[in-house]
Amino acid sequence: MSETMIWPSFRYSDAHAAIRFLVDAFGFERVAVYENGDRVDHAELRWPLGGGVMLGSSSREDSSIAGLPAGTGSVYVVTDDVDGLFKRACAAGATVVREPLDESYGRGFTVRDPEGVFWSFGTYAGSGS
Repeated sequence: MSETMIWPSFRYSDAHAAIRFLVDAFGFERVAVYENGDRVDHAELRWPLGGGVMLGSSSREDSSIAGLPAGTGSVYVVTDDVDGLFKRACAAGATVVREPLDESYGRGFTVRDPEGVFWSFGTYAGSGS
């Protein structure tokens, strides 16, 4: 059986600040950052439980997602520590959209990063888990 990985990709006006925020607020691990001066051409941030996100500077015009406006998008990330991660995200300055809530499929919350991307974290890991 092969493992499926999904890597959402984002563009940020200030990719360096976004990387710092995602590491500090959520606990992503900085794996690779390829730069061209002040511009981030590609960055890879891994999630401790698997998968990760890719991002880069919106000033990179030759990106395959150059048409995507900076600071847009939404991603859901599985965590086993909803409440601890919510506190960490708030302490780092995330904008609260929905506080931790128990629902029939699990517990989770949603925040926005400084450029406006929606980040949802929760215990729901899919119907097969």
